[in-house]
Amino acid sequence: MLTRLGRAAVEHRRLILIVSLVGFVLAGVFGGNVATKLSTAGFDDPNAESTLADDTLEAEFGSGQANLILLVTAKSGSVDDDAAAAAGQALTEELQAEPTIAQAFSYWSLGSPPPLKSGDGSQALVLARIAGDEDAVDERVEHIAPKYTRGDDTITVGVGSIAQIFNQVGTQIESDLRKAELITFPIVLIMLVLVFGSVVAAGLPLAVGALSVIGTFLVLRVLTLFTPVSIYSINLTTAMGLGLAIDYSLFIVSRYREEVRAGKESTEAIVRTVETAGRTVIFSALTVAISLAALLVFPLYFLRSFAYAGIAVVGIAMIGAVVFLPALLAVLGPRVDKWVLWHHKPKDVGEGFWHRLAVVVMRRPLAITVAVVALMLFLGAPFLNVRFGLPDDRVLPESATGRQVQDEIRTNFSSAEASALTVVAPGVDRPAERRDEIESYAEALSQVDGVARVDALTGSYLAGQQVAEPGAASVRFAAEDATWLSVVPSVEPMSAEGESLVEDVRDVAAPFEVSVGGPSAQLVDSKESIFGKVPLAGLLIAVVTFTLLFLMTGSVLVPVKALVLNLLSLSATFGAMVWIFQEGHFADTLGFTATGTLDTTTPILMFCVAFGLSMDYEVFLLSRIKEEYDLTGDNARSVATGLERTGRIVTAAAALLAIVFVATATSAISFIKLFGVGLTLAVIMDATLIRGTLVPAFMKLAGRANWWAPGPLRRFHERWGISDAETPAAAPAQGGGS
Repeated sequence: MLTRLGRAAVEHRRLILIVSLVGFVLAGVFGGNVATKLSTAGFDDPNAESTLADDTLEAEFGSGQANLILLVTAKSGSVDDDAAAAAGQALTEELQAEPTIAQAFSYWSLGSPPPLKSGDGSQALVLARIAGDEDAVDERVEHIAPKYTRGDDTITVGVGSIAQIFNQVGTQIESDLRKAELITFPIVLIMLVLVFGSVVAAGLPLAVGALSVIGTFLVLRVLTLFTPVSIYSINLTTAMGLGLAIDYSLFIVSRYREEVRAGKESTEAIVRTVETAGRTVIFSALTVAISLAALLVFPLYFLRSFAYAGIAVVGIAMIGAVVFLPALLAVLGPRVDKWVLWHHKPKDVGEGFWHRLAVVVMRRPLAITVAVVALMLFLGAPFLNVRFGLPDDRVLPESATGRQVQDEIRTNFSSAEASALTVVAPGVDRPAERRDEIESYAEALSQVDGVARVDALTGSYLAGQQVAEPGAASVRFAAEDATWLSVVPSVEPMSAEGESLVEDVRDVAAPFEVSVGGPSAQLVDSKESIFGKVPLAGLLIAVVTFTLLFLMTGSVLVPVKALVLNLLSLSATFGAMVWIFQEGHFADTLGFTATGTLDTTTPILMFCVAFGLSMDYEVFLLSRIKEEYDLTGDNARSVATGLERTGRIVTAAAALLAIVFVATATSAISFIKLFGVGLTLAVIMDATLIRGTLVPAFMKLAGRANWWAPGPLRRFHERWGISDAETPAAAPAQGGGS
């Protein structure tokens, strides 16, 4: 099949290039504005108790969690002074009159409850809810925030809370993406010229990368017509599109050059390249796509969006490498090496650095294995202390206005008013007639450790006592057949204490059926939703990856070894992420605020991406080792030769991919920075330390058992396994990637 594909790419090269160009233009026209259609939300399980509570609150009461805060600061004196109080009340009424505001209340409109005033009395809060779904809120806050960020002779006003935070996160990510592209492309182009030695050849991976990225934008744009897609998937699209295009193009072009040096004319060299390096690229793409497809098992569309983007960009990069690129090589022919700046003369087999490294490692495989494994486990040890959380305002840089407002609230106020738990009772008929039950329940909730205040239809409660009679604002807690209570925490919502508070509130006996929502509840439910699916995702990755590697190698041991080495490499990477981003080492250097937790979703995403990329390099190496072993039957020689033929290219590909991820790590958003730094470390560690030492050491220790399979599986592979179309007649010179 690959032989026919290679010949078709040569015979129909002009048609392929024309179709590719037209497709690129159409994708740019219809998918270029995809960022405007994507969402900054998607961190919640739609079926979780907290989500259902919030949905009920919106449906029954036209209300919900306050998603907008105005921090009002008196320029002199106290917020209780006549001028400041009048200005605060007028501000509340003005905000309430906004057509997109479902409700608004404040320190002044609620009768001056102490938690809504700062400790020194100079600041007070206005809480509001912008109506609509998350995307509508994001759009509406763009109008509201500038309008209410202001000051006069009496007060100054700053805008904060979740709506403003995630609006600024989305804006910052778009800015960071443009900056990353400006950083990446010039450096990558220079590196490609250094690797290929030719300006024309260096441009080929960029052409495949452009097709992959723009094509994926179109796919995401189409998906937005049917399902929400997270804006954060754009970062993965750009990084993976360019990175995989570089990887795959390096192996295709290098193998093509190798075949030409071996004496084949251009057409024959292209066909042989598709048969060998093309086969490897297809296997590699499948392993990466499968790793990313595991994200589809999670209910959060934030994670699912990365699966959409990842599968699309991997598939388009693969097609670009095995169809578009061979067609382009057929058109260019010898001109692929035009504008040569320098010539790389391949060393004879057995003389290269990677060959010598493999030989040295295989002389002392046990000692090296023990030493490197011990190092990996040491680096991974901090992950044993990992603590997970959800993004809050501290993902933004300190210069962001929303972050500054939230920092002041966190420092100057005793409770987290905008992060209150919502206890929703949807089946309470005529709640006004059940005031005694509601009051008893509110008193019980107010006695839970970590609760600052409980607001209900019957008034406000603190430490088991009623501290405020029901007022005009209390009617918001009642509908015809439902009621709800607001439980304001005195602890940090996104913390272990916040999670414990959720469990304690849910354990309080209620006189009617209730569900608990709010930010802390979302954290608890998100962790349960995510980690409950991790075993299924891991099993899916392991089984399908094992199957693919078995079909490629015919071995049982080699796929198991690949899975173990990848997990070992990733454990070290995750340990480093805990040490840096959770514990805060190098926080000032990298420019982020450590919160004592890692974002719950990012490690899952990193695992799937990094595992796929690790298997990417594993497939490149194993396929060449298997090719050499089929030729010689000598295990040690095939390992050394396979590493020699792929080592330089894998290292170059990893370095280029690391540049892409380093550019991503320049983002001012901390969890995007975590993603970029983590994947940079994973790629570099895997392509050097793991492939350069543990792979040859393990292969040497296993000997001929590397290629063993039980009889039934061996016969299955002989019938259904995938191998090269032909066996090379002689070991070719340095290059290629199959």
